[in-house]
Amino acid sequence: MNQSMHELRIAEDLKNIVLEAARHGNLKQVTRVNVCFGRMVQIVPDIFEFAFREFVRDTIAGDTEISLEILPVKMNCTLCGNNFDVKADLFLCPVCGSVDLKLLQGKELFIKSIEGE
Repeated sequence: MNQSMHELRIAEDLKNIVLEAARHGNLKQVTRVNVCFGRMVQIVPDIFEFAFREFVRDTIAGDTEISLEILPVKMNCTLCGNNFDVKADLFLCPVCGSVDLKLLQGKELFIKSIEGE
């Protein structure tokens, strides 16, 4: 699957979730959607935002503001117990040099909030 197909699928899923939540909340208009992605999800924000806007164009979310938060990759070294943020894609404990790591954060993909009237 090429990169833009990845964003399209996620944007379409987000549209469906937002519209369903709006329906359940009896919203007449969605004004803001706040989304969090872990860096390892590898989203290109501009492509994702463009795709989402296209999918919601003629819906109650057509004028919504979208906010994207990219979460850093956080790891735990199983050898020394150090928790750290991965810098420059270097998956190596900065304290002891071990590569025996456990992922704590970085693969998330969730809607933080949906706002509307």
